[in-house]
Amino acid sequence: MQAVEELSSTSGTLPACQALGVARATLYRHRRGSRAPVIEQPAKRAHPRALCIQEEQAVLAELHSERFVDQAPAAVYAALLDEGRYLCSERTMYRVLAGADEVRERRHPAYAKPELLATRANEVWSWDITKLLGPAKWTYFYLYVLLDIFSRYVVGWMVAHRESATLAKKLIQESSIKQAIGPGQLTVHADRGSSMTSKPVALMLADLGVTKTHSRPHVSNDNPFSEAQFKTLKYRPDFPDRFGCIEDARAFCVGFFHWYNNEHYHSGLALLTPATVHYGETATVLTHRRKILAAAYAQHPERFVHRAPQPLEPPNAVWINPPKPSGANGDLQ
Repeated sequence: MQAVEELSSTSGTLPACQALGVARATLYRHRRGSRAPVIEQPAKRAHPRALCIQEEQAVLAELHSERFVDQAPAAVYAALLDEGRYLCSERTMYRVLAGADEVRERRHPAYAKPELLATRANEVWSWDITKLLGPAKWTYFYLYVLLDIFSRYVVGWMVAHRESATLAKKLIQESSIKQAIGPGQLTVHADRGSSMTSKPVALMLADLGVTKTHSRPHVSNDNPFSEAQFKTLKYRPDFPDRFGCIEDARAFCVGFFHWYNNEHYHSGLALLTPATVHYGETATVLTHRRKILAAAYAQHPERFVHRAPQPLEPPNAVWINPPKPSGANGDLQ
């Protein structure tokens, strides 16, 4: 701008701006800014109802005390009131902390992604609870289901009036005995519902020598097998909108779980039933299927392209959250 000012003093403002490619408005703004007087801002006055320095220090000292250092201002405020003391309001406590730059966003703890592998039956169980609509609005029955993720076999189930850690403990314990689970053999995976994370269930699993894992909060994909099984249940043609009583719900589940375990040709098991995989009958069934397909090929080879048909085979390993490959050689993390 200094060059424009010097040139404009001899040739005029417009020719100087045109010669140097500067807009006249820019030059005028520059001139106004250079002549603007410096106005001192008055000191901010303290609010008449604000705490004095000594009072703020007393509040801060209380919040820093050993018993309150990890407490929220609301809890500190309530505790002091119960002791017959009032230092300031809860909101003022927040202002005092903000003035000391001690207000931070509370972060949730980091939850590790569960990575579970099953290569045989009774190695990893998944369990969950779903609601079944009762006879009237806002009435429910609670269906507990224990599912083996390798075989998709339902190893235990129960319908109850409520969600209870005691009932969950009983179901897991009885199912473990029925399946002859030994110490160190089994991992039980669940979400973070109150029954799943309860102390009675945790102690019982520890006594049985069973490892427990939990899904991350709000991540349904961490428990996909139970979610899929509940979907199969509720998409059955004969699944009712509501159950008239808990006996109706139990009667329905008796029929459903017999079908699911023993008659349901599961798409995730190469169209084998869960019972076939769970009780080690896979090889026998596949051998029989190979014979039938070989006979069909021998009778009409022209109907099959390239080669004789082979039966599908179920996976030999089942994951919850398999590790992602890394690197060009595909090594697992």
